[in-house]
Amino acid sequence: KQTIHWDGYGDQARDKQSTRFMVYKENLENMKSLNSIEYEAGYEEIMGISKGIMKGKDAVVLFFSEGPTESPFTIPCIQFTDSWYVAHSETILYRLAYNHFMKMKDSEKGDFFRFIHSAGELDENNNTVNLDKRRIYMDTQNNIVYSMNNQYAGNSIGLKKHSMRLAINKSGKEGWLCEHMFVMAALNEEKNRKTYFCGAYPSACGKTSTAMIPGEQIVGDDIAYFRNMNGEFRAVNVEFGMFGIIKDVNAEDDPVIFENLKKNQEVIFSNVLMGPDGNPYWLGMGEEAPKEGRNHFGAWHEGVKDAKGNTVGIAHGNARYTMRLDYLANIDKEGFEAKDGVKVEGILYGGRDSDISVPIEESPSWRDGILLKAATLESETTSATIGAEGVRKPSPMANLDFVSYPLGQYTMNNIKFGEGVKETPKVFSTNYFMLSEEGKFMTSKLAKRVWLHWAEGRIHGEYETYDTPTGKIPHYKDLVVLFKKYLNEDFSKEKYTYLFTFRCTKWIEKLERTKAFYEKMDSNTPKEVFDYWNAEIERIKAAREKYGDLIKPGEYMV
Repeated sequence: KQTIHWDGYGDQARDKQSTRFMVYKENLENMKSLNSIEYEAGYEEIMGISKGIMKGKDAVVLFFSEGPTESPFTIPCIQFTDSWYVAHSETILYRLAYNHFMKMKDSEKGDFFRFIHSAGELDENNNTVNLDKRRIYMDTQNNIVYSMNNQYAGNSIGLKKHSMRLAINKSGKEGWLCEHMFVMAALNEEKNRKTYFCGAYPSACGKTSTAMIPGEQIVGDDIAYFRNMNGEFRAVNVEFGMFGIIKDVNAEDDPVIFENLKKNQEVIFSNVLMGPDGNPYWLGMGEEAPKEGRNHFGAWHEGVKDAKGNTVGIAHGNARYTMRLDYLANIDKEGFEAKDGVKVEGILYGGRDSDISVPIEESPSWRDGILLKAATLESETTSATIGAEGVRKPSPMANLDFVSYPLGQYTMNNIKFGEGVKETPKVFSTNYFMLSEEGKFMTSKLAKRVWLHWAEGRIHGEYETYDTPTGKIPHYKDLVVLFKKYLNEDFSKEKYTYLFTFRCTKWIEKLERTKAFYEKMDSNTPKEVFDYWNAEIERIKAAREKYGDLIKPGEYMV
């Protein structure tokens, strides 16, 4: 039941440079910040590459649904491919929808997504040969994606990120949202209540670990559709399975996922090591790996080097697992199967920085949440990942790679959607990565459960707050109780004060970076967005003048 798949050595990640939007000439200027190509030129190029590319192969045609079938959220999709790996992956990740297509009304029959993929010419290892002709060209006007000469799932699986780009474009026209978010349920057993949250986090900022917090329930880990249904803010998990990075999945840090990866059930492992025993091994799994076997490099042994002289590890750092979500013991079956989705009461936006943002802060309003929490999201890199420590990468809404129309308009559509709902969710920011003056993390990985349950309490009218220039933060007395209740840990007043101090100059710099990024990405961003940020900067400057650069919890008064 378990399958191991290897992509080519040079086909191990999304190819951003070769992923382009085919745009009609009159719209090119408006789309200049996105990787675009004039429609006719793009169409001619992709048709030239595609001609005869499947000759002599089986063509696989599959019918799927993004979201539950026969639901207000449903987007029907057809995948054409010559890759059985793509076909197998999508049957795990998405709901089969042939019957849905058969029931479609005449007026609906033109409204579906189309994905055309070919791995192209293959070598002796069944890997793509012509990576120089790798292209992923997206026609958002007609909801078609052409993906040629690739196998890595992020490039080849149409219903994953390609579909997300089409859905973001479609939702922008139709007044709903497609977001790069998990959907989960926070459980308060004492008060017998279940509260649904969605969360957006850039890569390596805690998205999966938040969705999988022990003691809570998961609906979906990656992509959500939002609709206004009778005044309620409702969401579905678009997918049926999960396509996760397997590096560092082990019995201690990810026990639920690890347990499922070790069972004899349907799972696809990609770009891991297959040992002499036929079992998969990956980086950070917490078990001793064999000294030889096969991986994405081919025949492998410890110390082997590639053509550039780089030592090849046992597995790729971007190696993946693909499995059904309903294998998980912590699945929220009610929410997972609900055709009308779940009512969302809280939204989490989580970045990564070592010296600016507090661990949890509530936004005063939806508009404030989008402009101060979502649009300002950044991910601070480490020396291990980029070669320079402390580089802050802007990541508005944690969705930047997939936004398929101008960023300013997308931001305004987020505001408009939330303000059009009668029962708007509360918006919170999180940051799990604040460092002490000695460069140490201030809380354990499990502290995110405390921040989640403080947010859950706030949604239900519990806990007093202190104001800050950007929102509302917890009182110390409440966090002491929550740390003891959920983690059986003591939480010191000194740690609380350090973590929740408002850093005025750092925040002003953050907002200036956000302004500069939006000016660069979309010169047509509405003036009201910049007016908002300028007013916020002046508010923080006034607070700094009155209270000093570092404002401790409880000192600031509105």
